[in-house]
This record gives sequence, C-alpha cells and structure tokens, in this order.
Amino acid sequence: MAEEGRIKLKKPKFLDEFKDFINKGNVFGMAVGIIIGIAFGTVVNSMVNDVIMPPVGLATGDVDFKEQFVVLKPGHDANGTEVSSFKSVDEAKAAGAITLRYGMFINALITFLIVAFVIFAMVKAMAMMKREKPKDPTTKACPECDSQIPIKAKRCPNCTTQLEGK
Repeated sequence: MAEEGRIKLKKPKFLDEFKDFINKGNVFGMAVGIIIGIAFGTVVNSMVNDVIMPPVGLATGDVDFKEQFVVLKPGHDANGTEVSSFKSVDEAKAAGAITLRYGMFINALITFLIVAFVIFAMVKAMAMMKREKPKDPTTKACPECDSQIPIKAKRCPNCTTQLEGK
C-alpha cells in the first residue's frame, strides 16, 4: 500500500527517447567523425602555418602575413599621445588602435583552399576506390530472336537457333 502524502512520479518519455538516440551507432560515428575532423584541422593549420606560409613569406620578401594590417583608427601610447604607426598587431591592440588585419584573412583563405583541396582529393580517392570494375558479360543476344541467353549457350532456348560458330 502506498504511503499517504507521497506522489508517485512518472519518468518522462523523452528520457527514454534520448537514451535510445544516444545508444544508436550513428551518434557514436558522428562523434568519431567530429574528433577526427578536429585533429585534421590541427594538421591542416600546422601545414599552413609551418610548411606553406614560411616559403610564401620568403618569396614575398620575408613577409609574415599574420602581421600585415592597416590602422583604421589610431591608438594612444602611455602618455595619451595619438599613435598610428605600429610594428605588430599586438602593439596596435595594446594602444587601442582599430586595425584591418588583411594578413590574417590571407592566412584564413590559404587554409580554406588547402582544406578544400584535401577534401576534394579525399572524395576523389574514395570514389575511385568504390568504382567497380566492369564485369565480364554473362549473356549475349540471340542473332535470330534477340533474346538474352547465357554466353556459353550453343542453342537458343527460345527459338532453338544453333549458335555454334556465331
């Protein structure tokens, strides 16, 4: 007998639905894909920053794109004097200057192009792996009745035409 004054609570249905959703294999597959995607992003960022950008910077006169910017609104130094010339983006930020950091955009664009190319190459490789080799034909057309018959047949089962030598 239930105690008086106690209310029996019913477990909400959505908790069971959530449990079923989490236990499905595709959720775990998606989680693995996200983790691999994050790791892949780290590799691509390293490739851009550590492998591609140094030669690009060398080719452009040792320019570091990360430090390419234009001052839109001057900042102020410790004395309150207006300053519009800075050696780095961090120096400009510290002075309160507003900057247009086009170098960071160039880096992001190069990163995007590399990621897009790598994904394109991976999709092409997967498509090539999935492509099935054409199978040898198993049937042929009868020259008389045009029905499909086994390739090794010597007589058509439909019209009884002798097929040897044809």
